[in-house]
Amino acid sequence: MKPTIEIFTKLQENSAKNHDEIFTKLFRYILRPDIYYVAYRNLYANNGAATKGTNEDTADGFGEDYVTGIIAALKNGTYKPNPVRRTYIQKANGKLRPLGLPTFSDKLIQDVIRMILQAIYEPIFSDYSHGFRPGRSCHTALFQIKHEFVGAKWFVEGDIKGCFDNIDHTVLLEIIGRKIKDVRFLNLIRSFLKAGYMENWKYHVTYSACPQGGIISPILANIYLNELDKYVESLKQQFDKKTPYTLTPEYRELQSQRAKTKQKIERRDDGEERDRLIAQYKELGKEIRKTPAKLCNDKKLKYVRYADDFLIAVNGSKADCEWIKGKLTEFIRNGLKMELSQEKTLITHSNETARFLGYDVRIRRDQQVKPWKNCKQRTMNNTVELLIPLKDKIEKYLFVHEIVCQRKDNGRLVPVARVKMTGNTDLEIVTAFDAELRGLCNYYSLASNYRSLNFFSYLMEYSCLKTLAWKHRCKLSKIYDMYRTGEKRWGVPYDTKVGRKIRYLTKFNEINGKTCEDIQPIFGIIAAHNTNSFDKRLKAYRCELCGYEGKDRKYEIHHVNKVKNLKGKEPWERAMISKRRKTLVVCHDCHQKIHHGF
Repeated sequence: MKPTIEIFTKLQENSAKNHDEIFTKLFRYILRPDIYYVAYRNLYANNGAATKGTNEDTADGFGEDYVTGIIAALKNGTYKPNPVRRTYIQKANGKLRPLGLPTFSDKLIQDVIRMILQAIYEPIFSDYSHGFRPGRSCHTALFQIKHEFVGAKWFVEGDIKGCFDNIDHTVLLEIIGRKIKDVRFLNLIRSFLKAGYMENWKYHVTYSACPQGGIISPILANIYLNELDKYVESLKQQFDKKTPYTLTPEYRELQSQRAKTKQKIERRDDGEERDRLIAQYKELGKEIRKTPAKLCNDKKLKYVRYADDFLIAVNGSKADCEWIKGKLTEFIRNGLKMELSQEKTLITHSNETARFLGYDVRIRRDQQVKPWKNCKQRTMNNTVELLIPLKDKIEKYLFVHEIVCQRKDNGRLVPVARVKMTGNTDLEIVTAFDAELRGLCNYYSLASNYRSLNFFSYLMEYSCLKTLAWKHRCKLSKIYDMYRTGEKRWGVPYDTKVGRKIRYLTKFNEINGKTCEDIQPIFGIIAAHNTNSFDKRLKAYRCELCGYEGKDRKYEIHHVNKVKNLKGKEPWERAMISKRRKTLVVCHDCHQKIHHGF
């Protein structure tokens, strides 16, 4: 039997060599035991691995018999996905987002399907797609905008109404069916799409959308929206038009005057008239650098998508943008059975800002001249500028999380104590503030106005100090003196196994975020990872708790969410702490004793 890594690599190579290749007999890969150990490796470390769905099934209890039972049910066609348990999480705007919690066996099978689909589709996905793909992120999408949207005249901001909630199952399966001709494989995907959900112990049928919280949902959404990517690329081929290079009349006139002035200078000897001509020559040089050189009638279309958000840059007229918007509306309605929001799909001139992935995007137009390769060029003109929406994002974040208040007399932002956090330890408070500060600064590190976050760093630091002062019922200066570690530095000490450490609140100048030069979108094939760690440990037939060896017992994996939460009172806790593992291979008897008492 070939290792799993070889199978996925072969699928990827075949898909990359021939984008039109049809794949059959994929269901047999789902019946391979070793692939489930790879899937378990992918899932067990997540916090949701110990979260229950509609039954008691979690990452705890995984073993050979567990895998054998799943494969047997799949082989004889009796496996039925369980409905997901519906719960809600709060969004930043205060609204609730529905989330589905599948059972762990469903997660395992979905991850196997995901790996197979990823191996087939990843090589043929568009280079302009960045959401939910290995090696790609929001920053790679922004990198592409930074380097490819140069000189754009207009932006078209795309917004699909309730994209993920309105994915049509029939259309999705038809799209997958063009590439995959395996009825049992397609039926398994269909069964997960139609599994439904439980809310307040009441069953609800799903007629559309990908399962919220499902492992396969991101890859299925990308397969669905890849049709949009291909359509935009076909629009680009229709729209793009290159015209011959032609200088503008203004630029030609200035060039002519400058050449004549140079000739006059060469014919004259030293004197006031020659000095005047030299000054005129220099002034004409400045005017030339300020004047557009190319009479550009080229038409170009550029496109970037992250999940259901996309941004189109257009070199052309506003009428061209309206035509593109109309074409997209028609395709999304007829081809994808969705609706393009006419109110939120905005056409914006590039002198103004378009909003994408929390950044403001605009084209810079100024006459700033910088030395470049022994000459002077307008290096910043027509370049893409990424900006932080300070009012909409940063200030809103500060107010929502009760980090600042606004003074009534002058409207300035003043840091305040976060009273809700005073029930935590000092270390937890500083850690939470540090994580928020670093997270926001790292995300916006590509922005041209990145230095403006220095004030945000100041507000976070003093809000943290005031929170600690509120907790200890003392002055801020006392907290500062209590935790002072050096000149202008303070931090909360804590003990570890290797000794005493200090948790500092990171200074703004210590955050080394990414730049566009550091980010390179990965367009190549992403090979599937493989591991036989769990396979080897389970097939060693040895209990890592009591030490019993032999094939006459059943062996299972005992799983915990966090090792740091273990107290070390029980033998199994001490074993997991010593190994620093979230998993422990134990015999069935020991596993029962762990859960029901020794």
